[in-house]
Amino acid sequence: MKVIPLAAIFFDCLIKLWMLATNPKVLDWIDELERMWLQQNNSSTRIHRYGGLQFNCNNKEYAHVHSNGLLDMLLSKSLKKQLMREGRVQDHQVFENTGWISFYIKNEDDFHYAISLLELNLKRSVSFKK
Repeated sequence: MKVIPLAAIFFDCLIKLWMLATNPKVLDWIDELERMWLQQNNSSTRIHRYGGLQFNCNNKEYAHVHSNGLLDMLLSKSLKKQLMREGRVQDHQVFENTGWISFYIKNEDDFHYAISLLELNLKRSVSFKK
């Protein structure tokens, strides 16, 4: 889908419609993540090139979340290894052997963990307001 312009964004829109019908709470959590992210200094969001919502700080991508609740995030390799040992995150489905991780937001506990992952990534990179 990467080679067909806008295909991934269209596919993510279809996923969003599916989630709206089957598990709308995931979309609410994504909206809440965006609201919380935009309260941070120098933060912004935009549509991710492969669909979903991209989280930026100082014009640099920190993470993105697809409409099915799949949160992808770039961490240091050492932090990624630590979190993978804990068993809550997975290696990114495409960028294995990098700092990218994947984490599914399926329930409220996962939503709170996603918040902590975003905060952890920001804290290690830039100072931000609480």
